[in-house]
Amino acid sequence: MAEITKLLGERIRKIRKEKDLSQEQLGERAGLSEKYIGQVERGEKNLTIESQYKIAHGLNLTLEELFRSLDPIVREDSLGELLELLINRSKSDHKMILRIAKAIFEQQELGK
Repeated sequence: MAEITKLLGERIRKIRKEKDLSQEQLGERAGLSEKYIGQVERGEKNLTIESQYKIAHGLNLTLEELFRSLDPIVREDSLGELLELLINRSKSDHKMILRIAKAIFEQQELGK
């Protein structure tokens, strides 16, 4: 799987544990199965925007907050993968993806 998929899965797991939630509890909050949450956290699933939104909501975060502090900082080649999501998406998805991209760029600038 792509680096950003693994990094996002690791971030979701970290936040879930910080909030003292089980995979089952997060799945219930997000309307997704416990098995799916496990696959996401292991970086085995390439998430749709809708699934990312559901998980962020289940963690009481915005999508921007979920992506803001990916650690280690996402490299520019991974950002290209994120921007590819713009293809065949609605205008509201475009705005959301661009906000995420902006947050990643800002994080990269802080890391320099």
